[in-house]
Amino acid sequence: MLRLFCEKCNEPIYENPVPASCVIVAKKNTDILLVKRSVDPKKGYWCLPGGYMELGESPEQAALRELKEETGLTGQIDMLLGVTASNSDQYNSVLMIGYLTRRTGGTLTPGDDALEAAYFKPDSLPEIAFDSHKRFIRIYYASYSNK
Repeated sequence: MLRLFCEKCNEPIYENPVPASCVIVAKKNTDILLVKRSVDPKKGYWCLPGGYMELGESPEQAALRELKEETGLTGQIDMLLGVTASNSDQYNSVLMIGYLTRRTGGTLTPGDDALEAAYFKPDSLPEIAFDSHKRFIRIYYASYSNK
C-alpha cells in the first residue's frame, strides 16, 4: 500500500482505521444477543451490539456504552475475544475489538440504532451484517460456549 507524505515537510500522512468495539452477551452459554440495525450500512441486518469509539473512551467503555444504548442492558466485560480489521465503504477500514460480556442489569429494549434486540440459538442465527461480528461469534462458539 502506498503511504502518503506531506509535500512540504516530508512527514507521513497517517490514514488510520476507525476504532470500534462490540460485545457478545450470552444467555445460558448458547443463546447470543443480537440487534437488528435501523441504519445503513446493512440496515435490516442483525449484528452484535457495538459501535464506534468516541474521543476519550477506551474500547471497553465504548463497548459497554453501545450495549446500553442499543439494548437497554448493562454489562461487565469478562474477556477480550479478539481484534480484527475489516473493509468499510464509509471509512475504508475499521479496527474492531470484540469482548465477551456478562449482563449485569437493565431491561432488554431496542434503542439508538437498533430496530429489535433478541437472543438467538446457535442453530437459528439470522444473517449477520459484518464479517468481524461473524468472526467473534465463531470464536465464542468454538471456545467459550457449552455446546
